[in-house]
Amino acid sequence: MVFRPKNNIITLAYDCQFGRQTMISVEKAIKILARNSAIGGTEKIPLAESVGRILAEDVIADMDLPPFDRSQMDGYAVIAKDTLNAPVQLKIVGESAAGKSWQGTLKSGEAVRIMTGAAVPKGADAVQRVEVTSESDAVVTIDETVKRGFSVVKLGTEIRKGKRVINAGERVTENMIATFASFGFAKISVGKQPRVAILATGSEIVDVASKPKRDQIRNSNSPMLGVLCRRFGALPSILLSAKDNISDLKFQISSAAQNSDILIITGGVSVGKYDLTKLALRELEAELYFEKVSLKPGKPTVFGHLGKTLIFGLPGNPVSAAVAFHLFVRPAILRFQGESNTSVTVGNAIISSPIKAARDRDTYLPVSLATDSEARLVATPIPSQGSSDLVSIARANAYAFLKAGTRSEAGDVARIVYI
Repeated sequence: MVFRPKNNIITLAYDCQFGRQTMISVEKAIKILARNSAIGGTEKIPLAESVGRILAEDVIADMDLPPFDRSQMDGYAVIAKDTLNAPVQLKIVGESAAGKSWQGTLKSGEAVRIMTGAAVPKGADAVQRVEVTSESDAVVTIDETVKRGFSVVKLGTEIRKGKRVINAGERVTENMIATFASFGFAKISVGKQPRVAILATGSEIVDVASKPKRDQIRNSNSPMLGVLCRRFGALPSILLSAKDNISDLKFQISSAAQNSDILIITGGVSVGKYDLTKLALRELEAELYFEKVSLKPGKPTVFGHLGKTLIFGLPGNPVSAAVAFHLFVRPAILRFQGESNTSVTVGNAIISSPIKAARDRDTYLPVSLATDSEARLVATPIPSQGSSDLVSIARANAYAFLKAGTRSEAGDVARIVYI
């Protein structure tokens, strides 16, 4: 699938006086992302393998459900008015079982023995449960009056033939499988999963299995991002980390982009001497749509294209990388698969202790959600030493969101973003 923007105009925001890129809002960044990403195609897969995938076709009922008037219980199919003066005795004229219905037409004074799920015979308009009946010598005694329609599911009341049951763009769940099967979907059309390459940068980065030497750290971002990509339906590939060398970095970026639909690069996106990611992308003639977002953590997030590949440059600090992933990379992964709703899930919770935003940037703070004794959802801020404090997000299950320059006191209701 080819990702292409709608035009070739690079939409970076620059300060006209100084020629520097200005920060854009999170909302604007998300809009730019939506304009410059696309659906990646579809494929047919067996129904049994479809859970978690994004449906690429509407599911249309090819028959009425139920396909006949169906009994909800074991008992006797009757004409309701015959039971008005119960107890009454009715002649048993047949039996209707699931898969083998009685083909006659019921007349007044008659009853048909019926099983759960069986077709209610013509002429009958109710089913009396077996517990309030007794049978002897082909005669049933109905001990209680039954109302018309009792325990009968009418033809087509669950769904009518030709109606849409599930919409394209929905994620397939376990609960949907029986519905697909009921309408003959042995295979279903789903969105293709994006191939995502993950490249960590920095001469200080070593593999997870290695023991870091002085001035080195293990690569924590790539495993985290790999798991997140897989969670949202992508096919991640973790690459060997790139050193702070412009030639090597360009080679690795170029190679990765040729074999992936999305490339996530972590580190090297700030303004330090060894922050080479943006320079490498420019020298490779990538189209960059934004490089700086009014966001804490995650300010130096980069988004663009290199050839056919969607490029994300995320900060090297783990908390920043995680926040930027949920706000920007996650929607792109979902959109590639054709999901109809790519927005993060938001809600509200009571904050247990004071929190505040950065003066000039919207802020996302890791919190732990729990329900208190009054059944209220409470968000407890997790102490953090900054965006490099990866331990702080280990038990976070949401972020508390604050607009730039604002604060929330203990007991206030704050917006939260589920992760």
